[in-house]
Amino acid sequence: MHALTVTSVGNSLGVVLPKEVTSLLDLKKGDKIFLTKSPDGYRITPYDPEFQEQMKAARSVMKKRRNALRELAK
Repeated sequence: MHALTVTSVGNSLGVVLPKEVTSLLDLKKGDKIFLTKSPDGYRITPYDPEFQEQMKAARSVMKKRRNALRELAK
């Protein structure tokens, strides 16, 4: 666990992530991170949960329509 300190950033509030955390999350300057609500509180992740759902649906379609996609790729 890492304790974060809330600080002022202009008219907003922000937190500074320690270098260890940014390394673990493989974050670079300009990357987006997502704060999502989970059953045990909140989660910070570099992965967009909405995008993950879209990819899950796309994989399902690709699996079902493999032959049609192969023909379209020609």
